[in-house]
Amino acid sequence: MTAELVRGQNHPLSQARLEIRVSAGTPIVAAATLGDEDGRAHSVEWVAHPGAPTLPGLEVSRQAAADHRLAVDLDALSAEVHRVSVLLALPVGVGGPVSFGSAAVPFVAVTGLDGTEVASYTITGLDAESAVVALELYRRQGAWKVRAVGQGYAGGLAELLTDQGLPQAPQLATSINSAVVDGVARSLQAPPPRTPEGDRSRQTATSALGPDQSGSPYTTQGATGPYPGAQGATGPYSGAPGRPDGGASPTDPAAAQPTPAAPSSGGPIDYSHPRRQNAAPPPPPPTAPPAEPGQPARPVAGDATGWSMDERLYNQVWGMFEDLARTTAAYRSAVDFADTRLEKELDQVLSDPRSRIGGQGDAARETAQAKHVQLVDQAREALERDLVQLTAEAEVVEPALPVAYARWDNPAWHAYRVPMEMPMAFRLGDLQLPESDPLRIPMLVRLPLERGLWIDAGRTAASDGSFADSHELRQLAMESAVAHTARLLAVHPADEFTVHVIDPAGSGAQALAPLVRAGVLAAPPAVGAAGVADVLGRLTQRVDLVQMAVRGGAADSLPPGFDTSQQLLVVNDFPHGFDDRAVNQLRYLADEGPAVGVHLMMVADREESSAYGPLLDPLWRSLLRLTPVPDDHLADPWVGHAWTYEPSLVPHGSQVLEQVLAQVAAARAKSR
Repeated sequence: MTAELVRGQNHPLSQARLEIRVSAGTPIVAAATLGDEDGRAHSVEWVAHPGAPTLPGLEVSRQAAADHRLAVDLDALSAEVHRVSVLLALPVGVGGPVSFGSAAVPFVAVTGLDGTEVASYTITGLDAESAVVALELYRRQGAWKVRAVGQGYAGGLAELLTDQGLPQAPQLATSINSAVVDGVARSLQAPPPRTPEGDRSRQTATSALGPDQSGSPYTTQGATGPYPGAQGATGPYSGAPGRPDGGASPTDPAAAQPTPAAPSSGGPIDYSHPRRQNAAPPPPPPTAPPAEPGQPARPVAGDATGWSMDERLYNQVWGMFEDLARTTAAYRSAVDFADTRLEKELDQVLSDPRSRIGGQGDAARETAQAKHVQLVDQAREALERDLVQLTAEAEVVEPALPVAYARWDNPAWHAYRVPMEMPMAFRLGDLQLPESDPLRIPMLVRLPLERGLWIDAGRTAASDGSFADSHELRQLAMESAVAHTARLLAVHPADEFTVHVIDPAGSGAQALAPLVRAGVLAAPPAVGAAGVADVLGRLTQRVDLVQMAVRGGAADSLPPGFDTSQQLLVVNDFPHGFDDRAVNQLRYLADEGPAVGVHLMMVADREESSAYGPLLDPLWRSLLRLTPVPDDHLADPWVGHAWTYEPSLVPHGSQVLEQVLAQVAAARAKSR
């Protein structure tokens, strides 16, 4: 049974491996400090935060988000550690609330790995504070307990960390805020901020909760209104590649791309198009005639800023994704506030002895419940209004998308021609939230790929539980990989993309047949340990050669006949056929390859590589996890929603894949 703690109350912990789940309704920073017997942190190395998220036995989120999951292994903590303090803070400089008094009430729960709650704590009573010690896990006489703390600090993280005994507290607080604002991309990489001239016309939504109706200072914003995290779009928040189990947590879409990873570059993403000038782009084209007074603006495809229609559509799709994330966050926050208010009013009724006389108590409860229903209905009405507008826009945008962004069933593929240059991005699938079904937003990922792709063939990927046969799921995972590979081939010029395949046991032969028959692979799929070693050896040498040329300033002096095209390595059934040397080479390609045009796509079940232990954890974290079936594992970079990703597959019985590959093969033959 869950222990619902109040401030100062403690509860014993019977498990060593725990999750601490945080729900705040607005993007916040989650961190943790380790303390000795006196509760003092010895140095900055005793603090886990977005800039340094892992310590022995402790891992925190890499980004600011409305929801967090912190992993704790009490047995893995050093013997010097007697206390783990969980810290929450409002990010600085990202346009959100400046104090917890103007934000939704944070909720913290300690759970087992199976999700069973051990203890929970709603942090009430905060006002001007912008940082708070939520709770602490502490050791007494060899046993661990959890205590609800709720100690707030108006001076923010710097004051809190100083109170934890850190003399470098101001500098550490500054570095934490910098890591949040300027951190590297998470699963979903946010596009460059839209300028006022480039913003799409949007009907500002009515606040779901207003001060007059709720008595709360918290108000929700419309799709174009300010929302926590809006100013952070210059570079998406840093974050783990995915869920605590290593899955991607928001493409990039983004995921965003949508959450539950950092690229190997370790710095902010450059969102400039490789073939664009750095001058300001032209304004969007004229929009449709204005709507009737009082009605939302009529949607128009390509009404975002950009140098071309493709670029405008790319920015528009990202704008739709951002709008849906924030309008849903507004709805969820409004409902959370209504629930909290109802609970508070019911507690007041129960604590008042006068309510036990006559029907006063029943009347008070009915009044509280009626207010709750009214507030939830108002929030839902505002959400529905935004969803109607977004759905209308999606119905206009989807048919106008170019082949790189289009679904496989889009008629644009029937007019496909091999392009002359690489597009800005390509489509990996669709994203949706439970509240917005059936609305789906295209998941667009920038090109060239900045991180590898992992199609999860494990049974956990089957969110509906219908894939009892792991072979069926593996087959579907390979079909997803082939569809993604074919699209990458289709959106690149004929001589600028080369595909290598490793299929050690030949189990993917059926799914790979369209690529093999079309002749678009660099060589037949490599089989056996010898084939694995050969392909990995050649690609590793390529990365070494290009790196040496670039570092030596001799990028134009590569050997004659050197293939300068982008390279994609598709690996099936990892780690079958891989020895220790091959595993190290694969990790090297995942880390160093993207910077020099060598990219990785893996079809694998992580559990099958469990024998390697934590050795492969960096590999899984470096990849964007995708699934062959719908699964809610991606997080957006603004509020951290868990988006359901749905892969983009070729419709059953369609010949569009074979037709596209035939054109690619013909263009490649002609270019030689």
